[in-house]
Amino acid sequence: MKRGKVAVVGIWHLGAVISACLSDLGHDIVGFDPDQQRVDKLNRGIAPLYEPELEESIRKNILLGRLHYDADLRAVLKDSRYVIIAFDTPISDQDEADLSPIMNTLSRSAPHLEDDCLLIISSQVPVGSCEKFASVISMGKPSLRFGMAYVPENLRLGNAMRGFKQPDMVVIGSDDSSSHEKVDRLYSAIDAPRVKVSLRTAEMIKHAINAYLGMQISFINEIANLSDELGIDALKVTEAMRLDSRIGSRVLKPGLGFAGGTLARDLRALQKLGRTVGYETDLVNSILKVNEGQNRIVVAKLRKICGSIHGLSVGVLGLAYKPGTSSVRRSASLEIIGELIDCGAKVKAYDPKADIGDIQGLTKFRLSSDPYAVAENSDVLIVATAWAEFKELEFRRIKSLMKRPVIIDAQNMLDPDELVRLGFTYVGIGRGHA
Repeated sequence: MKRGKVAVVGIWHLGAVISACLSDLGHDIVGFDPDQQRVDKLNRGIAPLYEPELEESIRKNILLGRLHYDADLRAVLKDSRYVIIAFDTPISDQDEADLSPIMNTLSRSAPHLEDDCLLIISSQVPVGSCEKFASVISMGKPSLRFGMAYVPENLRLGNAMRGFKQPDMVVIGSDDSSSHEKVDRLYSAIDAPRVKVSLRTAEMIKHAINAYLGMQISFINEIANLSDELGIDALKVTEAMRLDSRIGSRVLKPGLGFAGGTLARDLRALQKLGRTVGYETDLVNSILKVNEGQNRIVVAKLRKICGSIHGLSVGVLGLAYKPGTSSVRRSASLEIIGELIDCGAKVKAYDPKADIGDIQGLTKFRLSSDPYAVAENSDVLIVATAWAEFKELEFRRIKSLMKRPVIIDAQNMLDPDELVRLGFTYVGIGRGHA
């Protein structure tokens, strides 16, 4: 099979990163998205959202002639030897994956796919999905000879470009060795171990990794909440835990619950699989239960400090669901803001990169232009996203602007001793101040 053109279908966060990175690695890429306005912006070098290094990579590869975007699906698929499905899988309020965008696009694509093409699914999907996708293609074009592979996305928002090019491993799921080899060739410039398994095994690997990460987060948050009640600093506990070679995890960081829907989606998928086969997923159920209560800790701490929340002016620093991204999808910050508003608080918020388009419909809080405007006349300041710039704020100035100098550091990123010295009431999560 000759190298040929590579089509990337679905250009938002995942598709934009894959198309840019594969272009950086020397492949000729054409990306498909049905939104003509988005395509026009992409071809002018404007990324659909913020991700470090992404926009620069898109611009460079467009100028080099290795990257182009198109809203014509048929034109994108023509002569494409690899077709990568890279939709950011929508998630329902129940954390369940919505596969309809993928299914609909595959149904439309089938008549235009060429013999011996390889279809690679990188969108996050439940176990058994790739078999359904293959059936959709076969129904749409029964005579087509094609391969099917699952290469689960490794989209670490805020570090997605480096994560794609320097992954811990490349998981290649397929039920035929030829497809394994073709994927291997596509990713040949990436120096990382290959894990070659069946389609279903690759799908389960993605579920298992995210569920394990979710377990670690829920575990350390439970330790942190208990530590608060006992006057123990859980950050010191985690420092020691990381030094144990049997643990050594960067995920062990007390704070808010996991957000964005990605980890929860895989945990829900495992729950559903368990119900399907009659197996009770007790540990998975517990991970989700702990996580669902974690973000309410912030409001509980606020009640302990201030009593009634009704009428309080609360400033929130950070809206994105993690630093390094503009995505506010299912962010812990928005969940906390919603609870504060329900309790009668007035909320102002600031984020350096959050996608304004995703926030505009949320009219119940005021979006401020800078962190000092958020602090002005606030009773409480909540640090909800761990943007590095928040460490560099002039806290003496912030204290002078606030009505009451109270900081709830939900990310444990500030220096509590310094803030207390300046006259703040400082509360972290798991720092021994229940």
